[in-house]
Amino acid sequence: MDPKVVWLFVFVALYWTYCVFWGIKGALSAKTASDYFVAGRQISLWVFILAATATSFSGWTFMGHPGLIYSDGFQYAYASFYAITIPFTGVLFLKRQWMLGKRFGFITPGEMMAYYFRSDTIRILVVLVALVFSIPYLGVQLRASGFLFNVLTDNMLGVEVGMWLLSLVVIVYVASGGLRAVAYVDSAQAILLAIGMVVIGIITMGAIGGFDQLSRGIAALTAVDPTTGRALFGATTPDGHSAYIAIPGVIQYSAGLGSDSEPSGGIWTGVMILTYMFALMGVQSAPAFSMWAFGNKSPEPFAPQQVWASAAGIGAILMVFAAIQGIGSHFLGADSAFLAAHPDLVNPVMLDGLHKIGATDLLAHPSTSDMLVPQLIYLMSENAPWLVGLLSVCALAAMQSTGAAYMSTAGGMLTRDIIKRYLMPRATHVQQKTFGRIGVVVIVFIALLVASAANDALVLLGGLAVAYGFQMWPALIAVTLTENIGAQFMPWGRWPLTIHSAGWGIVFNLTLAILVSALTQDRGERKHRMTFHQFLGEHARLPRAKRRLIPVAWLIALAWFLFGIGPGAVIGNWIFGDPNQPASWLFAIPSIWAWQILWWLLGIGMMWFLAYKMELSTIPQKEVEALQEDIGDIHLDFDRPG
Repeated sequence: MDPKVVWLFVFVALYWTYCVFWGIKGALSAKTASDYFVAGRQISLWVFILAATATSFSGWTFMGHPGLIYSDGFQYAYASFYAITIPFTGVLFLKRQWMLGKRFGFITPGEMMAYYFRSDTIRILVVLVALVFSIPYLGVQLRASGFLFNVLTDNMLGVEVGMWLLSLVVIVYVASGGLRAVAYVDSAQAILLAIGMVVIGIITMGAIGGFDQLSRGIAALTAVDPTTGRALFGATTPDGHSAYIAIPGVIQYSAGLGSDSEPSGGIWTGVMILTYMFALMGVQSAPAFSMWAFGNKSPEPFAPQQVWASAAGIGAILMVFAAIQGIGSHFLGADSAFLAAHPDLVNPVMLDGLHKIGATDLLAHPSTSDMLVPQLIYLMSENAPWLVGLLSVCALAAMQSTGAAYMSTAGGMLTRDIIKRYLMPRATHVQQKTFGRIGVVVIVFIALLVASAANDALVLLGGLAVAYGFQMWPALIAVTLTENIGAQFMPWGRWPLTIHSAGWGIVFNLTLAILVSALTQDRGERKHRMTFHQFLGEHARLPRAKRRLIPVAWLIALAWFLFGIGPGAVIGNWIFGDPNQPASWLFAIPSIWAWQILWWLLGIGMMWFLAYKMELSTIPQKEVEALQEDIGDIHLDFDRPG
């Protein structure tokens, strides 16, 4: 047997042993429903920091993100800012949800919403959003694992077969151990994810021949013919720059992808980048993260996870190592046109791997974004087959990290918000745990069916999932009609006006929510809700000395969203050098890449200011006292006034 395949199975066996161990340990320690669904509210500092990071940045970050940088260039690399926008949502909401969870004993976000609005309808809607988010997002991870093992075993394990087999162990440890097992396994998965992406980036840079060779390669790849004004490789933006190193403007007034009038020079305009970041903010605003918040001992790990682990740590990996993987693969033989034109700038080490999948050019492969990273891992199969096995497990861990969390939390919501609320109000703790385990199995089965039928790029399927996570019920229709499903039946195509489906969704959502709220005001209901706001005001209010900083915080955040990932990002095309004149590049890299790195650093500063200085993620100065351990153990009578 091929040595790399042997090492692959060895490392997978070690990894699975660790997973099963925590599944058994979690099962033994889960005495109550709270123990099983939210780890008894005892998740520790470092476990949450690592586990929440793994849950936020997963298989489609590891597999799909570098592939789309390869195909779309640095205009897509603005998506790397989700290292900041994902935890930005956590800065706004996680601390307050933890406080409410401890105070009132909430286990699921449906319980929190239902208790706040005194309505069971919203409980059902939250479960619906959780399922619509979790199933396609989980399908992304599971299918990616099948892709990876199909490539690295030289088709010994088919995509579908590998996807189903690799799901079995995840089901075992998640269903048996609950959120506690997920948290401890996710801690290891976060470390493996980071190590894997860094090592693959280093391998890519080494194969290219160093920074100077990378810089020369980018200059040649993005050259524009002075006589025709067209890019020699790839598309040209309306301003006459290579689409690999420039965004095509603030907005394009054309229909979306798949329509008769598609955007020119690429889809990633300033408005598209901004609204795509809205979609990715759905990760930590999805119902699953509410349960992560409820499961913590205290808010202490929130700030370091949001600022240092996510914004700084993962941000550095995406801005540097993922970018090198993506753009650098053009100089390793994955781009046949560039290889033919500039053989002196190419080390064609990827050709052998491409031939094994029946391709001569990765850009022409139907699954470009999914196949790039497996090809980079494949580079080490001759010289270091053990490293192929290790990196494969890093990828597998990344793909299963988010999936495991959404399996566990979605199963918990089905049990608590549907079965216990409507079917078995007096369900015992043992019965609740049993239904939770059954829910995990059912959700994974449906996700596998979705993944088996998915033909789009994995990262775009993930984008649909997080777009749903950014919305509640009214906006789901708008999201659907501006994604692939609606584009098949509607004249405007996918992402009309280069606005992501999350952007369209939130516009409809806010409009309808404001109208409904304005027309349904009730003094008694308002009095009930104010008890929550008064509690938060007492425990989370900013000290008087810092309140003068509130306008500053608003200004910093708005400026960052406008210029870092919004319409103002178009300045980054040229401010550090003319895209068409490599000799003018200030740091020997395209201006767009330097701009991204600058605003990533400024984004870290913004996150620190909000999380620590403005105390949005710090421990409350006043201790939170619990009124009850589990709100599910008391009867909620929404018809009772007051």
